[in-house]
Amino acid sequence: MTTTFLKKSEIHRAWHVVDAEGLVLGRLASRIAVVLTGKDKPGYAPFLDTGDHVIVINADKVVLTGSKEQTKIYYRHTGYPGGIRKARAEEVRTKHPERLIESAVRGMLPHNRVGRAQFRKLKVYKGSVHPHEAQKPAPLELRTRVPR
Repeated sequence: MTTTFLKKSEIHRAWHVVDAEGLVLGRLASRIAVVLTGKDKPGYAPFLDTGDHVIVINADKVVLTGSKEQTKIYYRHTGYPGGIRKARAEEVRTKHPERLIESAVRGMLPHNRVGRAQFRKLKVYKGSVHPHEAQKPAPLELRTRVPR
């Protein structure tokens, strides 16, 4: 018996919207990564990009548990010698709150060409307004618990 895989023309991509207000960052990111990779679909194959598009709104209201707001450090490099830059999570939240969710999800996707294509389907916005109403995104069902 041979295994059949989906053709590019047979892949159906839906649009989902997630309100990140009050949700824990890691739990939210892992659910988003599953939808972006297509692991929640029966036609999943690791070498195909079968995932859906995900829109995240209210990224500035995502929750970091414990003392991660002050202790978690995000690193980036300018490309120049000695150009390492560090920022705590609270600094990243004030300047670029989208990067909190983007970096968490990026780390959960494959680190190859397919993973980069899957990451491009993630759209993160700090407010509750997004420019993708024409795609008619459906709300994504999250089975995550909200912290106290």
